[in-house]
Amino acid sequence: MQNAQVLKMQIKFAPDDTVGPAAMQETMNHYRDACDLISRHVFDRDFKFSAFYLHSVFYKKLTNKTSTMYLKSQMAQSTTRTVAARYKALDTVQHQKNWGWKNPDTGKWVKERAKDLTDLWYPIRFKRPQVDLVFNRDWSVLDNWAKLSLNTIRGRVIVTPVTTHWEKYLTGAWKFGTAKVIKSGQKWFVHISVTQEVPDVPLESIQRIVGMDRGLINILTAYNDETGETEFISGKKLLNRRRRGKQQRKHLQQKRTSAARQRLKKIGHRENGWVTNMNHQLAKALLDFYGPGTLFPIEKLNDIREALEKSPKDKKYEQVSWPFYQLEQFLLYKAQQYGCIVIKVDAHYTSQRCPKCGTIDKSARNHQLHEYHCKQCGFRTNDDRVAAMNLTELGRRYLAGDKEPSFDSKKQKKANRSGMA
Repeated sequence: MQNAQVLKMQIKFAPDDTVGPAAMQETMNHYRDACDLISRHVFDRDFKFSAFYLHSVFYKKLTNKTSTMYLKSQMAQSTTRTVAARYKALDTVQHQKNWGWKNPDTGKWVKERAKDLTDLWYPIRFKRPQVDLVFNRDWSVLDNWAKLSLNTIRGRVIVTPVTTHWEKYLTGAWKFGTAKVIKSGQKWFVHISVTQEVPDVPLESIQRIVGMDRGLINILTAYNDETGETEFISGKKLLNRRRRGKQQRKHLQQKRTSAARQRLKKIGHRENGWVTNMNHQLAKALLDFYGPGTLFPIEKLNDIREALEKSPKDKKYEQVSWPFYQLEQFLLYKAQQYGCIVIKVDAHYTSQRCPKCGTIDKSARNHQLHEYHCKQCGFRTNDDRVAAMNLTELGRRYLAGDKEPSFDSKKQKKANRSGMA
């Protein structure tokens, strides 16, 4: 079997004339305003966001040349799909979260029903000017990628790519899709989605299992069952960077000036870029170090945000601002290229179970000392290493045929009862 691998190709470009930037900026503004208009309509009409329905309502309005938000035919269709996709994604995320409240009498967190779109206070907003262009309709390639032709409401604009790191996608194995034009400061970029069919990595090719625990003190703790060695990747540099940024933002927020707000945006963009680059380098370094034929079991962190929100106020920012999901996504898509497999397993008891004797004891873990000491067999080691070792065990069970390996006692009892039946 093969899986479709979808990536984003980022190209920095320069317009070939002075008319192009104004035409692109006007098109991006119209596109953003049209998306905001459609989003308001969805919000006011009980969240009816079918792309077919939105097309029937807005297509003629947006393609009317007298409209203040006039767009070309294909662009008008893209606005309805963009808004529909955003609401669909948000609706899915809302239902996946476990919302609830803390009972003041018992102090326990009580789970309630999942929220839905009707709990939104305001419609989704499209703040940044942008425009989506369909391949071979709104954007095309000229002179073997020496030039790009981009459509605007004033006609075609010819631009010249000024970066070449994306040439690896021109081998013929990648298919090009929608392009998104974005302006950052005085620089222009086009983000193009590219798709490639990648064959599944057979389980028979797996030579080693490396359990990876994610955290803050150690961003990653990796345990290799082949050698018994553990790699610790410290999060000290990350925490220091986050704390410096927090102090800078606090100082600027107190000024409440236009210049301070602009500075805040720059700091945010720079910090996000730094973290994204760090995640990319970390994922690549791990795959280079362990090589093809590696199975990486990682924890499912579906409710990590809700759990970290309960952190002490003075430590909350550092804990909730680390993009665990981003690192996970980088590992997932890069692993296919390296001939590795990444699986997500149940996180229950991975930090409480002794990897030597299997005893589950919450009190065995000392958070202050970052140590795990099993009272049953006397095994003692770093608490992050224990989690990585237990994830490796779940990886072994996965290779043995258990597609949902877990240390959850309730699930285990249920499985035993069904087996006896």
